[in-house]
Amino acid sequence: MKTYTLPQTDLNVSSIILGMMRISNMSNGEIQQLVDGARDAGVTFFDHADVYGGAPHRCEARFGEAISLTAAEREKLVIQSKVGIREGFFDFSAEHILASVDQSLAALKTDYLDVLLLHRPDTLVEPEEVAAAFDTLKSAGKVRHFGVSNHTPGQVELLKTAVKQPLIVNQVQLSITHAPLIASGVAANMAGLDQSIDRDNGLLDYSRINGMMLQAWSPFQKGFFDGVFLGDNENFADLNGAIDELAKAYGVTPTGIAVAWITRHPAKIQVVLGTTKPERVVEAAAGSSISMTREEWYRLFRAAGHTLP
Repeated sequence: MKTYTLPQTDLNVSSIILGMMRISNMSNGEIQQLVDGARDAGVTFFDHADVYGGAPHRCEARFGEAISLTAAEREKLVIQSKVGIREGFFDFSAEHILASVDQSLAALKTDYLDVLLLHRPDTLVEPEEVAAAFDTLKSAGKVRHFGVSNHTPGQVELLKTAVKQPLIVNQVQLSITHAPLIASGVAANMAGLDQSIDRDNGLLDYSRINGMMLQAWSPFQKGFFDGVFLGDNENFADLNGAIDELAKAYGVTPTGIAVAWITRHPAKIQVVLGTTKPERVVEAAAGSSISMTREEWYRLFRAAGHTLP
């Protein structure tokens, strides 16, 4: 398992994150087996959000009910959650952030979050409100580190006009087939080419320059929850052929190659898995440390339909 140092912290974290958004209907035993299998594979990072599970804090509560951690065991894990999505609107008010974090801690049965992310940009955000909430959470020891999810560089900079804690993480959608984060820069300044449209205002370069860890959610999705590209030979025959060939060469599964394509990038991007199957976590972990060549990386990039001008 490849590991990274979380920027501006002393935390050494796994390059694979296990997302817990699909555990609401699993039994305690199944959740325990999933988490134990992930830990055995080297995963130390677990991702939550207050909205996961169909009811507020549902998946967090299932995790807290199923996983019993001693203080020493808790210190070995990194638990992250997100806040800001409510039914029909987004809410970065200090009141909501503080109340939701308290409910997350109670549900998870932990005294602190290692990382708290603002989930989706709230266009009505008042940075001073966020700053007040973050200051309170930090001083109370309830949250150790802070970040965002799905934010542009400008939105991060706006928050930083008031927020004094480092914003160390930005969780965004990324896969081989859904890669505007990377693909637009490769085809910069190409008039008439859709790929060259910058859809996130240079987020990849901004994150590397400013020491923000990128976390890739939906690493196997074709698009926005459009299904997975792995095994989809109808739409991605060339890509799956290339993935299968590399999987055989490296002795891993296609899942491992899809993960390796992301972790090969020098931006040191973490991969957020949404699986509930321990064996899929093992497959992903096996791929995380593969250092594919430039030629191999770009072969997959082109096979996915991206242009090299």
